[in-house]
Amino acid sequence: VQRNIIGSGIFISPKGVLEHSGSVGLALIVWVLGGCIAALGSLCYAELGVTIPKSGGDYSYVTEIFGGLVGFLLLWSAVLIMYPTTLAVIALTFSNYVLQPVFPDCVPPYMATRLLSTVCLLFLTWVNCSSVRLATRIQDVFTVGKLAALGLIIVVGLVQICKGNYEGLTPHVAFEFSRTPSVGQVALAFLQASFAFSGWNFLNYVTEEVVEPRRNLPRAIYISIPLVTFVYTLTNIAYFSAMSPEELLSSNAVAVTFGEKLLGMFSVIMPISVALSTFGGINGYLFTSSRLCFSGAREGHLPSLLAMIHFKNCTPIPALLCCCTATIVILCIGETHNLINYVSFINYLSYGVTIAGLLYYRWKKPKLYRPIKVNLLVPVTYLMFWAMLLGFSLYSEPVVCGVGLVIMLTGVPVYFLGVHWKSKPKCIYDFIESATYVAQRLCFVVFPQFDPIEISPIEEWPDKSSNILSGKS
Repeated sequence: VQRNIIGSGIFISPKGVLEHSGSVGLALIVWVLGGCIAALGSLCYAELGVTIPKSGGDYSYVTEIFGGLVGFLLLWSAVLIMYPTTLAVIALTFSNYVLQPVFPDCVPPYMATRLLSTVCLLFLTWVNCSSVRLATRIQDVFTVGKLAALGLIIVVGLVQICKGNYEGLTPHVAFEFSRTPSVGQVALAFLQASFAFSGWNFLNYVTEEVVEPRRNLPRAIYISIPLVTFVYTLTNIAYFSAMSPEELLSSNAVAVTFGEKLLGMFSVIMPISVALSTFGGINGYLFTSSRLCFSGAREGHLPSLLAMIHFKNCTPIPALLCCCTATIVILCIGETHNLINYVSFINYLSYGVTIAGLLYYRWKKPKLYRPIKVNLLVPVTYLMFWAMLLGFSLYSEPVVCGVGLVIMLTGVPVYFLGVHWKSKPKCIYDFIESATYVAQRLCFVVFPQFDPIEISPIEEWPDKSSNILSGKS
């Protein structure tokens, strides 16, 4: 669980959280509350995961509860915005941390960061197209990078505090505001922090494989989310023990600046560790996003080509190429912190719709067996926070958030023209068939003969749930 959540976001978001919150003390409060909100969301997703045992996460739940259009809009925003933008942010972080030692006195050049990010993205796309095993191996190995970097930052920070260097963390200094933050700015600080916590909703992907999920899944959430929150808070405390708010805000690579101040000749360890972490993060998101495209195409919501796999390597090459192309486009038009606000707003919008679906499903099917059933206060509290956060974020950054909302809504005509409209002219079907055939020949892909996801493990569930899910109740 911790591996899914702890990623490159903790090396990116501290600057944005501090910038919008206006003080060290409020920034730390935002990090702690961000973890609490992630815990509430995780519990809601755990209930959905065992109540609707389908692959595809949010997309599958919303499609099941609200129907094809809402599910398609969620898929559309994920494919066009959430995953490509997250990949772009992580890739830019990778290039910034690699290039910062080369340009110690200035921000790395725009073209240099974009080119290195693109090269990294293309290489990892090739890896994922070539072998699932190699992609998984890379993920396992490069996980060490982020853990090493965080461990080093926390240990060195605690040593600093033990030496008495904690003046910036004392209440009267920590709550000195450089400017009084508005409610909208605090909302944007939460959006920045939520980027680091993204991954908490991956918990529901493993609910079918957990032994006694009703007992063990909530236990995993209660342990993992507080642990991640504790690690993130300690990391920020370590930053503030060594750097003033002004130094942190002026840094283009916070962990590198931290290492230069405290590690001396060993400071090169920090950019290497963060680069390893972000490299692994890009690989992981490529793997996940391509599978979402694959799942959507299999349901008929995306072109059928995206549901095809390489005839020999069994990798979803068209889906991977689609994700890579969308990410490169966003790399060329976005700046890191704006991109984080952009993707976090759409992420929260999707989370809220999904958790609202939980409440609607409770009302629609009150007698359905739910192996995990959270107290109603959990989704209601989450949705209240969600509504305030999105409202104030939209007020503070109307352009960034509004563009994301507009792109999501462009999926409405696409759905009715591409999915709902079945009686298209023959020439359109002929064109689609020809284009698909050409792409098949270029990528050497075919439809999988055997789809293991179609085999549901319902027979392993208690008899009560099996009867209900199979319609025998």
